[in-house]
Amino acid sequence: MGYKVAVVGATGAVGREMLKTLAERKFPVADIAALASGRSAGSEVSFGDRTLRVQSLEKFDFSGWDIGLFSPGAAVSAEHAPRAAASGCVVIDNTSHFRMEPDVPLVVPEVNPHHLKNFRKRNIIANPNCSTIQMVVALKPLHDRFRVRRVVVSTYQSVSGAGKEAMDELYAHTRAVFVADSSKPEQFTKEIAFNCIPQIDRFMEDGATKEEWKMVVETRKILDPDIQVFATCVRVPVFIGHGEALDVEFDNPVSVNEARALLARAPGVELYDKREDGGYTTQLECQGEDAVFVSRLRRDPTRPNSLGFWCVADNLRKGAALNAVQIAETLIAEGLLAK
Repeated sequence: MGYKVAVVGATGAVGREMLKTLAERKFPVADIAALASGRSAGSEVSFGDRTLRVQSLEKFDFSGWDIGLFSPGAAVSAEHAPRAAASGCVVIDNTSHFRMEPDVPLVVPEVNPHHLKNFRKRNIIANPNCSTIQMVVALKPLHDRFRVRRVVVSTYQSVSGAGKEAMDELYAHTRAVFVADSSKPEQFTKEIAFNCIPQIDRFMEDGATKEEWKMVVETRKILDPDIQVFATCVRVPVFIGHGEALDVEFDNPVSVNEARALLARAPGVELYDKREDGGYTTQLECQGEDAVFVSRLRRDPTRPNSLGFWCVADNLRKGAALNAVQIAETLIAEGLLAK
């Protein structure tokens, strides 16, 4: 049995990764459409060993299509996702637009697949923010055993989270340094080459950025509304892969050895934690991988029942495309996607 799948935003970094992930995981595709803005219509993208001609989203009729994987930008999803959903196409949206709407499930399949049961109210399912996804995958087995009370997290987020133009700017600005040239920042507020920028998205009234706010409210919606989260989100000169340093306080006494055992067998987690030089996973090493990699697990002696650890994940893959495809796979496995 195959499904008709439309990939919206197919010419972007996440859209291309969605097509790649569908092909690699041998998703049961009966037909596939690559959609983007009218400006990109007629261009070509790859799907496995096939080449797809991009069609105009504005002119596309979603009637008869089973699944829409959306990653075109929030404003575009706001307009076209409800149109697709009303046509009977199940929308899995990677943008921020629907995430905090109470009747739209916000899902990470390894964490809260049970939230999918009521998705038909809107026929839309939201994919969480990339930094939230990897954090809750790592927290889930620990929360189930020890109950997470509070998380303090600092992120080290790659430029691919801001899109292809941001990746191009990192490349151009890095090259400019070596040829003694100068380039004005356009995608970022400061020079990104050989620099770290402690701002992702706009500032809010309380001094947090929108990215930091997303990590707070999304974690509560996905994992537990009582968890307290304090986040500092930083853009770093890495092309692909997000890193996060977490300090987690639990309600119950926690053992490093037990935590390590729980993480070692948790779905979606790869534990690589050796207390030696290089005994951890970096952003470069996680590129192209499906898992969330956890390292540097240790007790925090300054607070009771607390652990610190480091985690990395490919933000284009598990942080976006893979999670969306896994949601579709879960719908099929649970019999929630009728044919």
